[in-house]
Amino acid sequence: MASGGAPAVTVVDGDDPTLVSDAAAQVISELLGDADRSLALEDYGAEETDLAVVAQGCATPPFLVDRRVVVLRDAGRFSSEEVAPLLSYLEDPLPSTSLVLLAGGGQMAQKLTAAARTQGRIVSTRVDARRSSDWLRERLQRAAVALDGPAEEELRQHVGEDVSRAVPILELLEGVYGAGAKLGPHDIRPYLGEAGSVTPWAFTDAIDDGEGARALELLHRLLEGGDRHPLVVLAVLHRHVQSLMRVDSPAVRTEVQAAEIMGIAKGRSTYPAKKALRAAQRWGSAHIDEAVHLLAGAEVDLKGASGWSGEAVLEVLVARLCRLAQARGRRA
Repeated sequence: MASGGAPAVTVVDGDDPTLVSDAAAQVISELLGDADRSLALEDYGAEETDLAVVAQGCATPPFLVDRRVVVLRDAGRFSSEEVAPLLSYLEDPLPSTSLVLLAGGGQMAQKLTAAARTQGRIVSTRVDARRSSDWLRERLQRAAVALDGPAEEELRQHVGEDVSRAVPILELLEGVYGAGAKLGPHDIRPYLGEAGSVTPWAFTDAIDDGEGARALELLHRLLEGGDRHPLVVLAVLHRHVQSLMRVDSPAVRTEVQAAEIMGIAKGRSTYPAKKALRAAQRWGSAHIDEAVHLLAGAEVDLKGASGWSGEAVLEVLVARLCRLAQARGRRA
């Protein structure tokens, strides 16, 4: 451990360069505390970095400050043989030094990752779709600007599952309004840029609710912001309708029964089964069957039977699915 209980080495892991950089800034700031950055921080980012020099910097006591923070960026570009100087240093690290290794450049050497687990910590920046809302809430709490409730919700809806898009937006807002500014929707709207992707279940929820305009908006965000191929989006719709088919039975009346039919393991949340059962009851058997035929026709069209673009095929499909949901809902 470094001085003050700080870890001797921290690996900031992840695949998204924006999230890695954002987490690294937080880690470095925490390790430096109130130390003078010009004296306490050594940041190695050049491609020709000599790891023997980095190790020597780690082993050098701090001058005029209490601690030294040594940062190595794109640590994944070094082979197992090249990281030998760092491994040697970490066998007996200097208590006053904290080494920070940032993901990037390839797969980080396993020995280096193992050393971090033994001598320090690994900070993961991977955020799956189910954790995106929690991540964004935490990131907003430590932002330099304060968004009110409506502004926070607008930002959340705008970035969707692409939470890394929030980082440059928040930095831009700080640059425009200054640290400590309190902002509403009208303040942030001009700086949001293009909308990001959304979670697949937000898309299918809109279809189940018969919200045609909303479903089409989310379709375009999946195709453009999410960079998904039309066949991938079709697969999302296939899985959704299949889940409705599984629970569409007089024998399935409860959430637990639906979860069993859908193969949800015991101990896991049964909420997806509850949603599927509710949606299947709203759609009705006849409309679920019709949806299956619509999906089959769209798949043939996407594979070349139609001269329409993939986007146009999906737009028509989504509009028809929403009409099915609306029709059943009016009779219910």
